[in-house]
Amino acid sequence: MKTYKKFKIFLKIMNLKVENKFMIFFVTIGKIEDAENLAYKLVEQKIAACCNIIENITSIYFWNNKIEKEKEYLIIIKTMQEKKNELIEFIKKNHPYQVPECIGFNIEQGNNNYLNWILETLNRK
Repeated sequence: MKTYKKFKIFLKIMNLKVENKFMIFFVTIGKIEDAENLAYKLVEQKIAACCNIIENITSIYFWNNKIEKEKEYLIIIKTMQEKKNELIEFIKKNHPYQVPECIGFNIEQGNNNYLNWILETLNRK
């Protein structure tokens, strides 16, 4: 609780609004080219400040009445809550999967300089 209060004070000091919440999204995808393309466009269009691509994950899931096992890539996307709907719609329109994974989590704590960088990056001209 003390860390959260310190973070709120930091936001006030930095003249940032408290409703600017930071988020991480996970998106899985089957090809590296598709992962890099989505990541580049998300950053270019100021939907994401940064995307990390993790290779060689194994996904096991139920699809079309059977259990599937596939090698995939995981895109970790850093953004702000105000961009979440835009991000989800972007993934739905541009992802090759019929039902792409796109799940987000609020960032509760972090390096204040990094969080400020996310804000500045997403608000660049």
